[in-house]
Amino acid sequence: MYLNLPNGNNPTIAVPQPSRRDKMSNNVRPESMARINSEALARTFIDEQVKELREQIGDKKVLLALSGGVDSSVVAALLIKAVGQQLVCVHVNHGLLRKGEPEQVVEVFRNQMKANLVYVDAVDRFLDKLAGVDDPETKRKIIGAEFIRVFEEEARKQEGIEFLAQGTIYPDILESGTVKAHHNVGGLPEDLRFSLVEPLKFLFKDEVRMVGKTLGLPDGMVYRQPFPGPGLGVRCLGAITRDRLEAVRESDAILREEFAKNGLEGKVWQYFTVVPNFKSVGVSDGRRTFAYPVIIRAVNTVDAMTATVEDVPFALLQHITDRITREVTGVNRVLYDLTPKPVGTIEWE
Repeated sequence: MYLNLPNGNNPTIAVPQPSRRDKMSNNVRPESMARINSEALARTFIDEQVKELREQIGDKKVLLALSGGVDSSVVAALLIKAVGQQLVCVHVNHGLLRKGEPEQVVEVFRNQMKANLVYVDAVDRFLDKLAGVDDPETKRKIIGAEFIRVFEEEARKQEGIEFLAQGTIYPDILESGTVKAHHNVGGLPEDLRFSLVEPLKFLFKDEVRMVGKTLGLPDGMVYRQPFPGPGLGVRCLGAITRDRLEAVRESDAILREEFAKNGLEGKVWQYFTVVPNFKSVGVSDGRRTFAYPVIIRAVNTVDAMTATVEDVPFALLQHITDRITREVTGVNRVLYDLTPKPVGTIEWE
C-alpha cells in the first residue's frame, strides 16, 4: 500500500495486488478476529504482528511520527520489538503538549526502550507562526501544516527510509473509509513516497490500550485521555500567548494530579482546563489583581457525539480552585463548565 499525495492535502491510497496480507488490504476487520480483552489475547496479537512486520519490512527502515499518544506509542513499541533500530521515531515538540509529555516520550522510548528517537524542539518555530492568530480553524491549519513541514525536513535527513508507520485504528477507517489525513501524516510531498505500515488498523481503542499495557508501556501513556491534534493550542483561546499557554499547562497538570489522587482518573472520560483571552478583577493579599480565569471542563461520553458533565464533588472543586489560584501565575479565578453536549462542544475551540 502506498501513500501518494500529488494534490496537496488530499491523500489517495493505491493498493497493490493481494498478497499473503490480503486480509489486511480491504480495510475490513475480519469477522473471525476475536476481541482483544485479555493479556493472553494481546500477546497472541503481538506475536503475530511482530512476525508480519518483520516479513513486511525486512532489512529496510521505517519512519514514525511519535506524538506520545496511545496509538503512535503502541505502534512504536510494536515496531521496536519487531525491527529494533530500523525504526526511526520523530517526536516534534511544538510547545503545545501537556506538562511532562515530551520528557515522558524521551524517557520511555529513548532511555528505557532504546529506540532510535529524533527529538525536534520546534517550540519557538510554532509559537512564532501562531502569534496574533485568533481564529480556531486558522490555528489548526497552521499547526497541521507546520508539523508536516517539520516532519518532512526530518524525513529528508534520514537515509534508506522505505516505510511510513501510522497509528491508524479501526474507528478511523469506519469514520472515513480510508486513512484519515488529519489523524496521520498526510500532506507529504509526492517525492516522499513510502509504503504504509499500520499494525493497529483493525483494533478498537480499548484493544490498543490492552496491547500497549501488555507491551509494558506506562499506564500514564496507555490510558491517556483524548487529546486534540492541535494540543493546548485550542485550549489557550484566541491568539496564543506564552503566559496563557503556561497557565493552561500548569492548571491542567494540577487538575490531572487531583483527579488521579481522588479516584476520578479513568472514571471521567475527558477533563482539562481552558484559559480565555480576557481578564477579570480580583484581590490577593489585600491588593487588587487583574488576571486570567481558568475554566475546568470534565465530561463523560460514549461516542463523543453527546456528552454529560461530571458531577465533581464540590469540596474537590474548592481544593483544585485553591491550588490553581495559588500556584498558577497570572490567574485569579476558576470556573467550572456545566454545559453538556449539545449545546456546547467538548472542546472550546
